[in-house]
Parts: sequence; structure tokens; C-alpha cells
Amino acid sequence: MDRPLLPRTIIGYVIGQSGVHQLGLAALSAAVFGLSAVPLELQRRIVNDAIKSGATRTIVWLAIAYAAVALLEQGFKLALNVYRGWVSEDAVRNLRQTIQDAGVPLSGHETDAPDTEQAGVHSAMAVAEVEPIGGFVGMAISEPLLQAGILVSVIGYMTFLEPWTLVLCAAFLLPQMLFVPLLQQAINRRAGERITTLRQVSGDIVDTGVPADKGIERVFALNMGIYKIKYSMNLAMNLMYALAVAVALGAGGWLVVAGRIEVGTVVAVVSGLGKLNDPWGDLVNWAREWSVDSVKYRLFADAVNGKGLATA
Repeated sequence: MDRPLLPRTIIGYVIGQSGVHQLGLAALSAAVFGLSAVPLELQRRIVNDAIKSGATRTIVWLAIAYAAVALLEQGFKLALNVYRGWVSEDAVRNLRQTIQDAGVPLSGHETDAPDTEQAGVHSAMAVAEVEPIGGFVGMAISEPLLQAGILVSVIGYMTFLEPWTLVLCAAFLLPQMLFVPLLQQAINRRAGERITTLRQVSGDIVDTGVPADKGIERVFALNMGIYKIKYSMNLAMNLMYALAVAVALGAGGWLVVAGRIEVGTVVAVVSGLGKLNDPWGDLVNWAREWSVDSVKYRLFADAVNGKGLATA
């Protein structure tokens, strides 16, 4: 029995296509999140030293250390992003080569070509569908590792400073763990139908030279549905963040007045919440991309493997 050209799942493709490079990306991700809590501690010390002792020399050296850490962190991020880009583009190239290896013509002019509708489907696959799939390959493992690492580092640091912030972090994150998956499922259903509809539109273009009005309107409706759900989800996440910051400022300010904590601790906690918001949002975006691109990849792999050809 012939072996399929592509694995059934997108994770199987990621490991098979770029397994070694994923290790390199993971190492760079670890370097980035390993530094994530350091600026918070430096902020806390700068503020406390400024208020308590006014030791200018110490503050200057702490500021220099802060700048050095920020520069190092950004350098690692630059290397990570460029490496991700290369891995993604290599995957896009590989997917297009796979279509060619499968013996699928991308136009309807060859003598032994499939019908024009099928040619339109494969044109859409080679031109448009490989881009998001290949883009996901570059961040498939490094992105959740990076963002989860930042979350763990920052939450751990904040809890070390003030245990009550753990409750605040839980109140910020747990509700989102409930409503985000539900909204994402709704997005996935529309994304899968959008791919099928776009393939039909491509087939119409190759067959008749113009797309069917019904297909165009359906794609528009599906895209608008995805936008509404996605941005509503972003709004709810931003509101949760704003409420968490308000609680941190209110509770932290009261504790400062009561003499139980230092001002620098409040600054570090509020900054820490800011550092939670971005990685949490990025982690949700990654989960969204994984869900949607898994659907896209499955349809893509089914179309390619349906040729029934074996790899060399």
C-alpha cells in the first residue's frame, strides 16, 4: 500500500518537516522567557531605592542593568523571529513541492489534466492555502513554549513577592479558559466552511472565468462571522485585564498606605499583569491558529493524499 505524501495531522507534519529546527527554536524561546521576570525585579528595586534612600549611584547602575537585560532579551527575540520565518518559508516551499511531486497540474491546459474545477482547487491550494499552514510550522512549538514560559515566570515572581497576587492572576486567567475555547470552536467551523467555499470559487473562476455570486457572498458572510467572534473575544480578554489592573492598584495602594508593602512592589505587580496580558493573548492566538490551521491542513493533506501517490 502506498504511503501518503503528507501526515494526517499538522503536528505530524511539523515534526517530520522541521523536527531538528524546532529544538533550536525551543532553546531560543527558553532564553527569552528566562529573562522575562528580571526587568520586574529591577523596576521594583529602582522605585524603592529612589523613595527610600535616593541613592543616585545605585539607581543609575540598576537602570543600566535594566537596559542591558532589555537589549539582550530583544536580541534573543530577533534571532527567534528570523529563525521562525526561515522555518515557515521552508515549510511553504516544501508544501508546494509536495503538490508538484503528487503530479497535480496547476492549470487546466495539459492534455492529461483534470477537469477545470479540479485545476482551480489545486491552484488555490498552491497559491493561498500553503501560506498559513507553513506560517504555523515556524511557531508550532516555540510559540506556546515561549508564552507559557513567560506566564509561569511572571506569575511565579509575583507570587514570590506577594502571595495574594496568585488569586488575582487566577481571577484574570481562569474565566478566559472557559469562554475562549467555546468561541474558538465557532471560529473553526466557519474557517473550515470558508476553505471549502473558496475552493469552489477557484473552480468557478477556472471553469467560467468568473466566480459565482453565491460563493462570493458566502465567503463574505463567513469572514464577517469570524471577525465578530474574534474581536468580541479580544474585547472580553482586554476587559479582564483592565479589571485585574484596577484591583491591583486599589488593593496595592491600600496596602502601601497601611505600611504592609512597598510602592515598588505595586509597580512590579502592575507591570507583571501587563506582561501577563500579552503572552496570554499570544497564547490564545496560537491556540486559535492551531485550531484553524489544523482544519486547513487536514483538508490540504486529504486533497494531496487523495492522489494515491507514494513518496520516493
